[in-house]
This record gives sequence, structure tokens and C-alpha cells, in this order.
Amino acid sequence: MAYYLAINGAQVKAPNSLEVAIQDIDTKASRDANGLLHRDRVAIKRKLTVKWGALTVSECSVILKAISGQFFSCSYLDPQEGAMVTKTFYTGDRTTPFYTFNPETSEYIWQNVSADFIEQ
Repeated sequence: MAYYLAINGAQVKAPNSLEVAIQDIDTKASRDANGLLHRDRVAIKRKLTVKWGALTVSECSVILKAISGQFFSCSYLDPQEGAMVTKTFYTGDRTTPFYTFNPETSEYIWQNVSADFIEQ
């Protein structure tokens, strides 16, 4: 399945998978003597785990450069909102596990590139 993904307003090659984690951010959470949870939720944030299959050298470079800034905007289909949304993210580790050479096209191909996008 192809996923639509735009970074800083520019559509990049569709990832092979896009996993959306919806995370509660608490400043404090504790249980009382009765075992009841008391929490101070301050925000709900998203973490996207994005994985691509085969990427040409230029496709890989475009993606990695687009997410290299301190923050970047990303448009994606949000499951909770039920629509395309644009949010500001930063990225964690970016992994480019290996590449291969395709003799038919005389191109190097990166495989299994992945990154986590964490909402600001």
C-alpha cells in the first residue's frame, strides 16, 4: 500500500509503512492510597514511524535532507482525525541499513530506510 507523505510541503516518495502512535504527555501521574490514578495530561502528541523500501540515491537524499532540520512540517493521514493533517515534528535516529547496485539501471539503491518523526 502506498501512503501519501509530504515534508515541508513537498511530496516525497511514498513509504512502505507508516505507523502512527498517539501518545499522552503527562507532567505528573500518581496513584492514591485506593489505587486510583491521578494524572495531569498536558498534551496529546503523535510519533510517526516511517519506513521506505527501495530508494534511489537521490530519493534517499531528498528525504534525509528534508528531515535534517531542527523541526519540519509533515502532512499525513491521521487515524484519529480521519483526515490529512500537517504537524511540526523533529526526527530521532535515521537508519539507512544497506544499499545495493542495480546493474540494469546502473544505479545504487538504498533499502529499508526508516525514521521516527516525533511531534513538537
